Amino acid sequence: MTDETQVIDANGEAITTQEPTIRSKAEEPPVEVKVVFFARARDLTGLTDTSLKVPSGSTASDCLSKLFSEFPSLEEIRRSMILALNEEYVPETTVVKHKDELAIIPPISGG
Repeated sequence: MTDETQVIDANGEAITTQEPTIRSKAEEPPVEVKVVFFARARDLTGLTDTSLKVPSGSTASDCLSKLFSEFPSLEEIRRSMILALNEEYVPETTVVKHKDELAIIPPISGG
């Protein structure tokens, strides 16, 4: 993205220059992340998926904080769940990007 600036040269002629626009993090558009719930997480939220909007530069941990405030019942599985971002297991410190898919995977037992 660039900003155009018009200046007058020594001959009195207008010259248009382009300079890159520098945005602060606060000006960047929010990131939209699709969150998918599996097994017990689905039971606790009553949803198969939801959409979250978080500030640019947010981590999976930031997404979780927002989810726990919206769905306090998820605290039940907080210490035992696994996260996957775009079908890859990730730590909570991973930065999410626009249109990423964050999966909340609770412990699964079976025989």
